[in-house]
Amino acid sequence: MTAQKTLLLCTCDKTQSFDPEKLRTAAAADQVIAVDQLCGKELATAAESLGGTSDVLIACGQQAALFERLSEDVEAEFQHSAPLNTIDIRDRAGWSAPNADPKRLNAKQAALIAAAQLPPPMAPVKTIQSGGVCCIVGPTEQAIRMAELVQDELGVTCVVSDKGLVQLPSAGYDVARGQLTAAQGALGNFQLEFSQLQSLNPAGRGALGYGEVKASARSECDVFIDLRGAEPAFPSHQKRNGYFWADPTKTGELERIALTARERVGEFEKTVYFNLETSLCAHSRANKPGCTRCLDVCPTEAIFSFGDHVQIDSDICAGCGSCAAVCPTSAVTMNETPFEAITKAVDVMAKVYREHTNESPRLVFHTRDAGGDAIAQLARYGDGLADDLIPLGLEHVDRIGHAEILAALGAGYAEVLILADNEEDRQAVASEVELTQAMVSGAHHSPSRVRVVAATELSVAGDNAGRVSDPVLLVGGRRDITRVTVGAMAGKVEAPIPLPVGAPYGAIEIDSDKCTLCLACVSLCPTGALNDHPDRPEVQFTENACVQCGVCESTCPETAITLKPQLDLSKDALSARALHGEEPFECVSCGKPFGVASTINRIVEKLENQHWMYTNSDNVQLIKMCDDCRVKAQFHGKNAPMAGGERPRVRTSDDYLDS
Repeated sequence: MTAQKTLLLCTCDKTQSFDPEKLRTAAAADQVIAVDQLCGKELATAAESLGGTSDVLIACGQQAALFERLSEDVEAEFQHSAPLNTIDIRDRAGWSAPNADPKRLNAKQAALIAAAQLPPPMAPVKTIQSGGVCCIVGPTEQAIRMAELVQDELGVTCVVSDKGLVQLPSAGYDVARGQLTAAQGALGNFQLEFSQLQSLNPAGRGALGYGEVKASARSECDVFIDLRGAEPAFPSHQKRNGYFWADPTKTGELERIALTARERVGEFEKTVYFNLETSLCAHSRANKPGCTRCLDVCPTEAIFSFGDHVQIDSDICAGCGSCAAVCPTSAVTMNETPFEAITKAVDVMAKVYREHTNESPRLVFHTRDAGGDAIAQLARYGDGLADDLIPLGLEHVDRIGHAEILAALGAGYAEVLILADNEEDRQAVASEVELTQAMVSGAHHSPSRVRVVAATELSVAGDNAGRVSDPVLLVGGRRDITRVTVGAMAGKVEAPIPLPVGAPYGAIEIDSDKCTLCLACVSLCPTGALNDHPDRPEVQFTENACVQCGVCESTCPETAITLKPQLDLSKDALSARALHGEEPFECVSCGKPFGVASTINRIVEKLENQHWMYTNSDNVQLIKMCDDCRVKAQFHGKNAPMAGGERPRVRTSDDYLDS
């Protein structure tokens, strides 16, 4: 039986308007209640609904914490509280410019509520144990001060980098002197390497001294505090769980770090953000290098080579999703923000918006934290989002690749924007935006339909606002939706669309003058884009399956292969075509075809009368024979090198008696 649902709406002191019935339909709610101050004088309305039996959806994001506390109070008093969900429709839709179209704003509100009804993806979690062993590295004064701040909760060892220690420190932590040379790991499992390490000797009278110098030493810890003030020990250090880096000369930094570091003791649940299907990975084959896209973009260096495929350290992975955004084979997918969930959300929002306005909306991807805060600031103190701009919040915008953008265009959005929180975000999505713009331009559309923006641009009408983009059926994987969307935008199929270097779509070209049809490229192709012909020496190619990994290019012993990034929308790209082929050579003995005619003739040309074994000899005929005939000739032919002498007659008893 389907649970009943109540939708609570609030005008936020009459500063926003909405269509209650349209929002009730979008929420699939049984009843809707609209008030002016749900968090204030009409809070009793929320309490009454939470005390009922139906699920409650409150359309207020700002006071979500208040309503959660109210739900706990209701449950404590009545031993029951209805399930509660909250959603913001004010900052993202209700508050906009004075000249905003109310019909568009109401359509946005309905679209946001409809998308919120989709089931959230379930991501698995793993358990991380931290015993609270902490290593503090840095100048003596700051390291000792930090140790004093955290010693009550953590087991501390200070590795100082200078000779500044003049008095015996507290017995609550250990002190050593040395230089950090390497670091790896994450919360609960850091491995540190030091050079010239000396432990403090607390015994004796007079000046403090250190023990024997160790040229190199290793240590493990659960929490790593880096106060050296130099470059962080890890890339994207802010995403490394359990690692704390700070400039020790900055006021308040030590106290700020200490507050968080002290809590890193015990058992923690960490989301496993990704799913890796190694059989799909095109990283390498037979030690020949191939695709390195995920390795190139991972900001935390959580991905590493592991033979023919890559591996991802789930302890280090911060879940940005940049690997999934660029993976051409979908070997890496995200558990928290899977492609299918993003596609479904953008599709539902576009559909609801069109139903209410008969127009195409625009979409902006943003981060939930900084991006969401920027949108809230813009709504409260500025003109808010443009009335046709629908926001979709994610944990990281790195997660957005060309397939996600094209899925949105395929859903019918007039423009797709990405709100970059900083220059790092802008650089993270730059290559995927460039790739998408190349496809859009090749389909004879303006590249401005896809762009990275700052928060100040979200209030402005877009270059393509008001246009109508017909949606396509978003079925299949990333490559399928990319092809369908660009094909629909292009209309009549023309020449292949040229793409930037490194694009995961394209053809390969074979220099027929160099290629010997050894078929090494065919045997190592990880996606099956290259195949051979069953009856003759020939390399066949299916362009739609090629991910431009480069394994074939690095494998070819004759360097005859060149990658050609492009997107071919014709039906020819879906079936195999011959790239290079020749007639087989026919055995001079039995007539069976074998090998490649040009290769056999080239070998004969190089050896006949050029080598002593093939001078004034029939041995050159062996080269022209198939395997079976060659073996027979070597054993039974005249002057055969492997032929035995005349077999002696078998002697019998009579032979011995007669002798």
